[in-house]
Amino acid sequence: MATSDTTDSGYSEEKRTKPLLVNGRYKNPWATWKEPSANFFFTMMKEKDYSKIPSKKQELDKHLPVQKPDFERLKTPPQSGVQATWIGHASVLVQFDGITLLTDPIFSDRCFMFQWIGPKRYRPPPCQVDELPILDAVVISHNHYDHLDHGSVVSLNKKFGETLWWYVPMGTRQWMLDCGCKNVVELSWWEEHKHSPNPDITFVLTPAQHWCKRTATDTNKALWGSWVVKGPQRKFFFAGDTGYCEGFKQIGNEYGPFDMAAIPVGAYAPRIAMKTQHVDPAEAILIHQDIKSQNSLGIHWGTFKLTYEFYLEPKTKLAEELRKSNLPEDCFVTITHGETRIFGK
Repeated sequence: MATSDTTDSGYSEEKRTKPLLVNGRYKNPWATWKEPSANFFFTMMKEKDYSKIPSKKQELDKHLPVQKPDFERLKTPPQSGVQATWIGHASVLVQFDGITLLTDPIFSDRCFMFQWIGPKRYRPPPCQVDELPILDAVVISHNHYDHLDHGSVVSLNKKFGETLWWYVPMGTRQWMLDCGCKNVVELSWWEEHKHSPNPDITFVLTPAQHWCKRTATDTNKALWGSWVVKGPQRKFFFAGDTGYCEGFKQIGNEYGPFDMAAIPVGAYAPRIAMKTQHVDPAEAILIHQDIKSQNSLGIHWGTFKLTYEFYLEPKTKLAEELRKSNLPEDCFVTITHGETRIFGK
């Protein structure tokens, strides 16, 4: 159901920016948005690639290790705090207030419509779908291939079936149904849904600055967004994939503070091509502050080669930008693939 005109905090409906829908296609309402150029690929080709991803597994294991999750720990999450396990890229297993959810799951080798072409992961997933603990819900931020992966959706649906709930932005529900998913909730920005198996948990689709596309003809026919998940004790925010915009201040005023947030910190260079659609670490910190997050986890890096920054730079630059902002380094961190950490205990 949609939110009321005025929340308990007094934040009015008029201050919540809504997506624009023109001739069946969504548009960003933000002054900070700029449509991707028709010369995007030419721009990327002429820019220097600083990624320098090692070809040797030994070198990658040294600097970007992948560890097997502690599955016993995942089966019995703590009673307090938000427990998060980074699966890789934007996939995070999050547990709090009796719910276990997964964000933008991708376990496949490549993030594209085929598995023989497209960006290939240079760090493997720390586990497979069959090894996951019981999942209650999955949230999807948008339909790009590195965030909505057909193989992963089919595998998750096969394992969990009708016990699993899927939360997606407008325009994505039918795609999920076509994959065999049963419980699919489709929302627009600021709409809320009480989780049917546990009405103490509320899912809210909130704004982001991005775009959607899976085929040559479906550009922006589906919406994109971020997610707020509210429990009786804790609140979690998932930024998905986004450029920086004023929407995050609105989210902070409406739903903050958050016990824990997952915010992208990678895939940002060159800025001339990526700025409006992907934040860099400095802008990720602005989101952290805007939404009033008490603890944040840096995601969307270290898994697929999508852009040209040095492959370890998101981690090091995040720490540098925190120091520049006079913020404690432990308020916004990165962790190892497969690592589990408790936030806000």
